[in-house]
Amino acid sequence: MGDRGSEPIGILLLRQLPFCSSLSPIAKVNCFKFFTLIFTFFIYSTYHLCRKPISIVKSVLHPENSTDPGWKPFDGKNGDSLLGSIDLAFLFAYAIGMFFSGHMAERMNLRHFLTFGMIGTGIFTALFGFGRYWDIHALGFYIIVQVFAGLIGSSGWPPVVTCVANWFGKGKRGLVMGLWNSHTSIGNILGALVAGAFVEYNWGLSFIVPGVIIAVMGMLTFLFLVPHPQDVGCELSNGSIQTNHDSNDYESRGDDDATSDSERLIAEGNSENASVMTHQPEAAISFLKALRIPGVIEYSTCLFFAKLVSYTFLFWLPFYIEKTAHFSASKAADLSTLFDVGGIVGGILAGVLSDIHGSRALTCAVMLLLAAPVLFLYEAFAKASYALNIVFLLLSGALVNGPYALITTAVAADLGTHASLRGNAKALSTVTAIIDGTGSIGAALGPLLTGVLSQTGWRNVFYMLIAADICAFLVSSYIYYCSGLQATSSAVFGPFSDCMPPVKRIALRPNCFRITLVMWLLFAFVVFAVVFFVFIVFGYHGNA
Repeated sequence: MGDRGSEPIGILLLRQLPFCSSLSPIAKVNCFKFFTLIFTFFIYSTYHLCRKPISIVKSVLHPENSTDPGWKPFDGKNGDSLLGSIDLAFLFAYAIGMFFSGHMAERMNLRHFLTFGMIGTGIFTALFGFGRYWDIHALGFYIIVQVFAGLIGSSGWPPVVTCVANWFGKGKRGLVMGLWNSHTSIGNILGALVAGAFVEYNWGLSFIVPGVIIAVMGMLTFLFLVPHPQDVGCELSNGSIQTNHDSNDYESRGDDDATSDSERLIAEGNSENASVMTHQPEAAISFLKALRIPGVIEYSTCLFFAKLVSYTFLFWLPFYIEKTAHFSASKAADLSTLFDVGGIVGGILAGVLSDIHGSRALTCAVMLLLAAPVLFLYEAFAKASYALNIVFLLLSGALVNGPYALITTAVAADLGTHASLRGNAKALSTVTAIIDGTGSIGAALGPLLTGVLSQTGWRNVFYMLIAADICAFLVSSYIYYCSGLQATSSAVFGPFSDCMPPVKRIALRPNCFRITLVMWLLFAFVVFAVVFFVFIVFGYHGNA
């Protein structure tokens, strides 16, 4: 994955310690596995730490009480729409940058790539806060800062997923990724607490402090991150460098011919030959070839809707709580962390369930189906009491973030090591970028529409979220339904069966791929047409 790098300076120093130098080869690998899992956990937690402050300070920039000064230009009647444009600037830049970051990560040293991304993210996060100290009231300044923060912030996800997948095999990937992916919720919680500590008397520090934290973490990343086992002389007998033969829903099972020679050598423990084979340069996978991997387009579409819901909560939940429950900004920030607490439980539960019954799509479908009525009940009854607010926030977080976490981690890793790649390890970053990049487009549209629809009433916002959740459920149900057709597709669909998403076939035929791609592009066009129609209609209505 990317250029294999030399051993980090920090690891070289740690090797000099007596305890580290006396480790057996197996203990050495296990230590590096545990260290990589924990270290990348904190790396990506800091990325989300920097994304949370904007949702916390919205209530200060555009206060509900007309006696509060607010902050120009967000203190006017169109403040919600302007704040929505700030979210849009970040998230669309993030979505665009995500597609490029996966491509770049495959061609660069992942440690250097992450270091640059984390320090750059810290700079632009802090710049937003410095707007208060420099008394800047130009909307253009904040939009430009958010655009660059989004572009550079997209550098985090493909590399950290790739690092973890390099060190961990397929065995319990759902459980491992479920536990590990709680970093998003932990980062959101820490971001809410840090930003909430300063928001009522100095909102600039709500951005500057997280910016400093991620920049410091970027320096530690340069010193200690080990992206690939070969960087420290480790060989894995069951690692991600092997072609994955049992990935769920769309992967072939039992195709021995998909195992490359290098994998067999590693599995046999021939470390000398395995090292030679593993270090042979592999051609990075193209964007088009990544799209041809069965399931990538379908799961990307599912994440489009799932992430729309999740990121609407991420960017607007504290503001919504303060407006509807009439809490202070700091109390609303603290209460909003319960959504992320539920997300931690939901991500782990989704991973465990998908490992048990062997279907990622079924797990997503069930959780998304349950999420729709919970969202409806949260909007209808959460305002009635503090206790109900807590209960529905926990349930909503678990059911909304569970599928989102599963798709962006275990599913992306499954597809990035798909049997059709024939052992090519340079696919995971691109596949991860495609899936999460598509989801990030939905993540951009959700907060944008929220800024517009909230002017007509928050109930309309929840109707939008429920509709998106149902769409995600339908797509995940489609994936699961198609995965069960391998024995009956020919009998049921006749000549059209070859165009169904394959289960045991290694790759789609070219014509079938074009049909599938055109179908999903038309679907995306319809989605965008509806979204912008709603934006125009409700936008004029809200400004009337």
